[in-house]
This record gives sequence, structure tokens and C-alpha cells, in this order.
Amino acid sequence: MKKIILGVLIAFVVVVLIVVLSISLFLDGAVKRAVETAGPSLTKVEVKLQSVNLSLVSGSGKLKGLVIGNPQGYKTSSAIEVGAAGLSLKPGSVFSDKVIIRAINFDAPEITYETDFKGNNLSTILANMDAATGGHGQPAQPQAAKAARRFQVDDLLITGGKVRVSITALSGQSVTVPLPLIHLTDLGQGPEGITAAELAKLVVQEVEKAAAQAARGQLAELQKRGVVDLTKTLGTNGTIDIDSISKGLGGFLKKK
Repeated sequence: MKKIILGVLIAFVVVVLIVVLSISLFLDGAVKRAVETAGPSLTKVEVKLQSVNLSLVSGSGKLKGLVIGNPQGYKTSSAIEVGAAGLSLKPGSVFSDKVIIRAINFDAPEITYETDFKGNNLSTILANMDAATGGHGQPAQPQAAKAARRFQVDDLLITGGKVRVSITALSGQSVTVPLPLIHLTDLGQGPEGITAAELAKLVVQEVEKAAAQAARGQLAELQKRGVVDLTKTLGTNGTIDIDSISKGLGGFLKKK
């Protein structure tokens, strides 16, 4: 009798493990497909995700190889690359209307900030996202917005990042500088939560701001070291157009 009971228990445990594993594999594939399908429609650039590993038991997960491409007209291969990102969530919330994510940590992302002093790749992606979500007076798609899964993110951290500042007006000259730490908290608090599109916009906005701040110091140094070449490239006859440069760097060169 004991052997029968033990055998039943073992069989039950095996079945539960198979079910949990199957659900996890399904969710992993679903997340990857969602990122690679919804990402391009939101940003209007190619979005790729290498893999997703999510444990429903512990609530921990890991994303690998996230690559966000560049809009048409830009020369560099990508705008944002994230080798790995860890997250922890409330497991039961995965099956509810609002997924509760305790923490997301993007580790050492590589940001390419490409500018021609008239605009930059990150602000162009943001403009695409605004248009896709109804920003700047454009109507969003009400049915899609209503059906969208909601999220709550308690803590979002981006650390160890680097910004490659690429200046197309200077034959693609580039420098690499540290990305300032980005820390966002209490996103999507309350019953309504926040959509994936809204969350993505917030993150890209903060990345664009931080990258522009990092680029600002490098441009100032470039002006000191090579102002003649810079003015010739811009065609300003010896006078740098600060307004144009400021626009290309997201407005961070304007004096407060």
C-alpha cells in the first residue's frame, strides 16, 4: 500500500512539473514573439530578442540579447543593445489582467546616440512611439489599447551602460562614454496599471535624456579641440549654430 501511495505521489509530482514546465516554455515563447511583433509596430524599427527564461515557481526571469534597430537614414547598426536583463515578478499575477513586476534590472546596455546636429536616432524612435500610441494629438487605437495587458513595475534600474556618441556630420566620428544610472520606481501603481507601450516609452525617454547628457560633455570637448573642422562641416562660416546642435542633442545644450 505504501508503495502504491508513493508511486501515486511521484506520478503527481512529475505531472505538476511537466505542466509547470510546459506553461513556462509557452510563456517564454509568447514573450519573445510579443516583443518581436509589437516592438517594431511601436518603434517602427527592427526589434529582436534572443531568448526569455521565466520561472513561474520563483517569479524570476531573464531576457538575453535585446536589440533595437535604428530608423531609416541613420548609419549605425542599432540604437539600443542589452546583453542581459533580470526581472522578478509576482508569479500569480501572470494570469491576471495586471502583471506585477517587483524589479527589472538592465545590465550594461550599449546605447548608440547618432546625431547630425539636426536630430538624433533616439528622439526619432520616441516620435515613432508617440505616433503609435496617440501622442502629439494623434488618436490611438482604442480597441487595442483597451485589450492591452497592464503592468506594475515597482523598481526599474539601468546600470553599467555605455553611450556611443556618433556624429554623422563629422564623417561618423564617435566616442564612448558612461551612461548615467537610470532608476525608476512605482510605475503603474493603482488598479489601471501601465501598458507595455507606455512602459517602453518611459524607459526610452529616460535613456534618451541620459544619453544626451552624456553626449553634451563630449560635444563641448570636441568644440574645444576641433572647432574649425566642426564649423566647416556645419557650413556656418565660423559660427556654430547652437540651436541646431541643441536640437540634435535633445535640447540639453540650451542654457537653463
